[in-house]
Amino acid sequence: MNSDKLKLLTFSTTSFLFLISLAAAFDPLDPNGKIEIKWDVMYWTADGYVATVTITNSQTYRHITSPGWTLGWVWAKEEVIWSMQGAEATDQGDCSSSTFTETIPHSCKRDPSVVDLLPGAPYNKQAAMCCKGGVLTSWGQDPSSAVSAFQLTVGRSGSSNNTVRLPKNFTLNGPGLGYTCSQAKIVPPSAFYSSDGRRRTNALMTWDVTCSYSQFLASQTPTCCVSMSSFYNSKITPCKACACGCKDRTACILTESDLQSVTELNAPTNDSAPVVQCTAHNCPIQVHWHVKENYKGYWRVKITISNLNYRLNYSQWTLVVEHPNFNNTVEVYSFVYKPLTPFISKNDTALFHGLKFFNDVLLQAGPNGNVHSEIIFQKDSTFTLEHGWAFPRKVYFDGDECVMPSPDSYPFLPNLANPNPILLSTTLACIFLPIFLTLLS
Repeated sequence: MNSDKLKLLTFSTTSFLFLISLAAAFDPLDPNGKIEIKWDVMYWTADGYVATVTITNSQTYRHITSPGWTLGWVWAKEEVIWSMQGAEATDQGDCSSSTFTETIPHSCKRDPSVVDLLPGAPYNKQAAMCCKGGVLTSWGQDPSSAVSAFQLTVGRSGSSNNTVRLPKNFTLNGPGLGYTCSQAKIVPPSAFYSSDGRRRTNALMTWDVTCSYSQFLASQTPTCCVSMSSFYNSKITPCKACACGCKDRTACILTESDLQSVTELNAPTNDSAPVVQCTAHNCPIQVHWHVKENYKGYWRVKITISNLNYRLNYSQWTLVVEHPNFNNTVEVYSFVYKPLTPFISKNDTALFHGLKFFNDVLLQAGPNGNVHSEIIFQKDSTFTLEHGWAFPRKVYFDGDECVMPSPDSYPFLPNLANPNPILLSTTLACIFLPIFLTLLS
């Protein structure tokens, strides 16, 4: 193969992978979802400036969990960070230059990585909206907790709009991979208002970076799966085998003795890889949808989310479910429910999350490692128990799409053309007895 063909092949492959990542980053359920990083220069100093950096998670149902976000970039020149409030650089770098005779910079690295301070940080190190350990809720859960900010003093950068150069190659881990960030671009200066709203001030200079999430980049394998059951069929449809990768018996927990041998799992560690119960699907999260009851004008579903991960509690978890009957939701128990309507013409998607201080934390695998809710739907002309209609079309946990069973494995209504008398009578009793009792009441 000659060099021209090799270059063309390399370019085509790179372009193809880039287009895949862009396509994966677009979320049709949250088309405007992103993380925005805004860098506001508040005032100039002798050799640089003081800036406030604000990180806003505008994603409707995807949050950043513990151990939190890590923001990185590459300086355009020889900048240093003299000091920080509300965050810190993870590595000071080499500050041995003879020019630093009186004050040593907070960070001299050309490519610093910055993390949020932990809750309870000393007051003199805090900044407004800081110190959450890098945890950001989704905008759909709690907008007030979806914003983080810190302040930094930058030196060796120039001290005017004409001499400052924008940082480049921004990266965001949240806490792992998955986010791709744009290059910084100058935007109109941000406006700030006094507490009484009577005075407005502006940043001297503002630039903006947008980061988008891609499940394709975040993980090589899925992280959750869906199982199903119904009152009208004794069959339980399990999660797909190897839904989250084919298991390695040495890497999952099969017995109590296995669990005792990994007591160090709860020790502080940078390794976030799940250690799960041994199952055929090998997923850390299993979502079970059970069609529970059928009334005259309503029907009821039970949703159970099980944590099979011994390493992690899922704080401020979210669940998104697509089903055409969500536009007729009557009651949701134990979960907070919010319709998701990215397209005004459709209301077939629901966002669920836990009640604060009750079940907003999905505990690690064990007897208490599950949360559940029941939903009552009103029937409409589309309602049927046939052809798997009563089961969800898609399910997402913490923003990642879960693996669904094959449609031909869904619990089905018995074939009444060749009925089994015992099965038929049991099924008919399950279907019509609740309706009969409702009529009597």
